[in-house]
Amino acid sequence: MPEPVFLAITGRPAFFFVLVFIILVIFPLIFYLLTLQRTLKEISPKNRKMPPEQVWLSLIPLFGIIWQYFIVSRLSDSLALELTKRNVYADERRPAYNIGMAYCILISAVIIPYINILALLGGLVCWVLFWLKVNDYRMLLLDNPGKYLEI
Repeated sequence: MPEPVFLAITGRPAFFFVLVFIILVIFPLIFYLLTLQRTLKEISPKNRKMPPEQVWLSLIPLFGIIWQYFIVSRLSDSLALELTKRNVYADERRPAYNIGMAYCILISAVIIPYINILALLGGLVCWVLFWLKVNDYRMLLLDNPGKYLEI
């Protein structure tokens, strides 16, 4: 029986591959999670449905895919409560929820053969749109500060 052949990338190509992976995947993911965390920090603790630090749980392999659904739901509910408390109008009843759920569903659908590439592309687009929308809501909160006493 022939020995299995493993393709190994070593030397400069391996370094280049790792560098590209870090630039294209890790950096955007870190900035995305920082945006979510900062947005949750702008929400009063009373209106938060999750602690800001819990967004980092999405870095856990496989668990993170499921955890994204909880992040989207809880962040959306937290934003809705906070915007209502500050008397700030939002276009959506659950801010950023629809695009966030679309992102989660499409990224989860990547495991389905034949549609995985389309799901990945759609998921990436929805991910960026969700990220931008959450950041817009963070800016809205910053422009309309609440009068809370942090204890």
